[in-house]
Parts: sequence; structure tokens; C-alpha cells
Amino acid sequence: MVNVRKLLNGSAAPQKSGEPGGSGAWTWMRARWHLLGFGAGRDAGMSTSEYAMGTIAACAFAAVLYKVVTSGPVAAALQSVVEKALHAKF
Repeated sequence: MVNVRKLLNGSAAPQKSGEPGGSGAWTWMRARWHLLGFGAGRDAGMSTSEYAMGTIAACAFAAVLYKVVTSGPVAAALQSVVEKALHAKF
């Protein structure tokens, strides 16, 4: 495991091309990428505001879907589908 801070400060020797981890330039770039906060492990989950926005969006979508499903033409179509399914001959 490479100490990221030592590598970026120049106090750690870069790895040679044949060693695990690749060339020194790639190791330095991965270390820099990690310190900038990109890559795996940066996002630990949603924050409270993200949960709130997701909940509001889900409720709005559910309200629109409810209005569409309970509208006259859609309700009649669903009722006819159910009636046909119940009167099907086996």
C-alpha cells in the first residue's frame, strides 16, 4: 500500500514499471485522484437533503400516477381487462 501523502510530497520513491501498482506516474496519478475525492469510497451514501428530495419526487410521481390511473378512460380500460380475465374460459 502506498502512503498517498508521502508520495505526493515527493518523500516516497515512485514504483518501477515491473512492480505491482504500475509505473510511478500512474501510482502518483491514482494517489492524486484519491486525495481529490474521486473514485471508490468517496460517496458514503445520501445526505438528509438528498433523501428529502428523493421522497418529495417519489410522492409527486405517485400523485401523478394515481391521477392517471383513476381517470375515466384508464379506469374503464383497466376494468375491461380485469373483466376479460375473470370471464376467461379454461
